[in-house]
Amino acid sequence: MARLFFLLSGEHETLPASELKAILQTEGYVFTTLEKLDQALRIEADLRCIEAIRSRAALTRLCGLEMVYCKADTNKILKSMRSINLKRVLKEGEGFAVRIKRVKNYSPEIQGMALERRLGKVILDKAEKAKVDLEKPDKVFLGVLTEEKLILGQKLGEISPKSFVERRPRKKPFFHPSAMPPKLARCMVNLARPKVGELVFDPFCGTGSMLIEAALIDCHVLGLDIQKRMVKGSLENFAYFNINSEGIIVADARDPPIARTDCVVTDPPYGRSATTFRRTTAQLVKEVLMAASALLKKGQRVCIAAPKTLEIQHTGTTLGYKHLESHFVYVHRSLTREIAVFEKV
Repeated sequence: MARLFFLLSGEHETLPASELKAILQTEGYVFTTLEKLDQALRIEADLRCIEAIRSRAALTRLCGLEMVYCKADTNKILKSMRSINLKRVLKEGEGFAVRIKRVKNYSPEIQGMALERRLGKVILDKAEKAKVDLEKPDKVFLGVLTEEKLILGQKLGEISPKSFVERRPRKKPFFHPSAMPPKLARCMVNLARPKVGELVFDPFCGTGSMLIEAALIDCHVLGLDIQKRMVKGSLENFAYFNINSEGIIVADARDPPIARTDCVVTDPPYGRSATTFRRTTAQLVKEVLMAASALLKKGQRVCIAAPKTLEIQHTGTTLGYKHLESHFVYVHRSLTREIAVFEKV
């Protein structure tokens, strides 16, 4: 077990940490949460879990092996760094760089570049024949300033937002204004906790956003939509991203023509640009949760989005689900999404 830290996305207050924990649980890693800080999470876990986070997470930016955790005071930081045995980290002749990331405006009295230089000098003094290499370092020492604390250690991984940007709704060949952004879609898939090779089902697949993200983490995917043009559009997007599916079906979510799935991840239609075929969004949510229950085994999950005003926590529990968590995502003045996770009991 190792002490690890993660720099989280600032795009949402609660989703990044919940997604990260969901990935660890899905992949079977035992972990202990040491502390949740603003845009940072400290845990104790098997070092190998880093690869799972790097391959699945949407809302984690950086991963590191914690070496120093102290008050954001320059003298205390340097003293702590001097006490670290760097021989296990830096091999003879390796190049290194120090990078300090500041969350929001915490610890303004500490100048990041000045701290990087002073930490670099400490490392040079302690490590045999180490050298500074700012262009292509063999090792990077990463520090995160948040809530008047500094977390510092060896950088182990970074999650680039580039691939998510390339999958934005307007960059896909088939576009619809109601399409879920890829980062949020990936996060919802992770919250439903499907393992590699398991089946993810979306009964309102629309442009295929949820299923594309599920397929990219090596899940099997199956979708349906009541509108033929949306099914054709999903298939067009799948082909563009080289996604293979178990099938995309023209069908009604109230009566899905399938026998089982491992989890359900969906965003039912609502809002001005969505078509609900004269049923209210509240009716749709209730109906899809009822239909999903017949497809799931005990302990399997549904992750569903709906307007906050619908209070889907209440709907799910009334239908016999266990409500695990909810997150609220502001979209615009007249819409805040509730992302809710339910477990079949």
